[in-house]
Amino acid sequence: MKFERTHVYNFEEALYGMRLPLMSHSKSDSTNCIDKECDHCPFVYEDYNCDMMDYIIGPNDMDLCQRLISAGPEHRKFLRQISVAVTITAPLYWWKEYDTYKVGTVANSSSTMHKLASTPITLECFETDDFDSEIEDPTAIINQCEHYRQKYLETKDKRYWKALVRWLPNGWLQTRTLSLNYENLRSMYFQRKSHKLTEWHQFCDWILTLPYAKELITYTKENAA
Repeated sequence: MKFERTHVYNFEEALYGMRLPLMSHSKSDSTNCIDKECDHCPFVYEDYNCDMMDYIIGPNDMDLCQRLISAGPEHRKFLRQISVAVTITAPLYWWKEYDTYKVGTVANSSSTMHKLASTPITLECFETDDFDSEIEDPTAIINQCEHYRQKYLETKDKRYWKALVRWLPNGWLQTRTLSLNYENLRSMYFQRKSHKLTEWHQFCDWILTLPYAKELITYTKENAA
């Protein structure tokens, strides 16, 4: 499983909107780090480390963020406005489970229809992160798929292409570019962090690398206590 081209954006506008209900913008203390030099940064103190993020959430704003998160989904709408883009390469069996999450997500994927027959089918085309050669031998399956591919290229007989699509293993790697937000990532994290598929653990580990993940995405009163 591979994560590439991760981008997180719209912190500033999300937090501005967060303060609209009470028009409390005068209490906002967040800033873009490019606005200040580190020597003059108001957030450099013993218990705070911004990790040189592009947008620094101040203590006042963070306190409000976490109170709204604790209050429930109807109050933490600002999380839906913090956007994430990422390109993930993962096996089909994981994508089938990921497709449960449709609200607030968008995806573009590599095309099985157009590209499946364009390159040789080898072991590298499949998920092998925790491959166990003592109990798994995919040689026959891979060779059969490659046979269908070559016969289709030789004959252009669509029956071979259909056979390839039909018998392609679920371990086949597919790449998708996703658009997500901090709210649906929060749901995914708590629903999947103990899942038996190792790919979900890798996905949750990736979530934890995002800016303010522990303070926003995985925050609970219990964890903060």
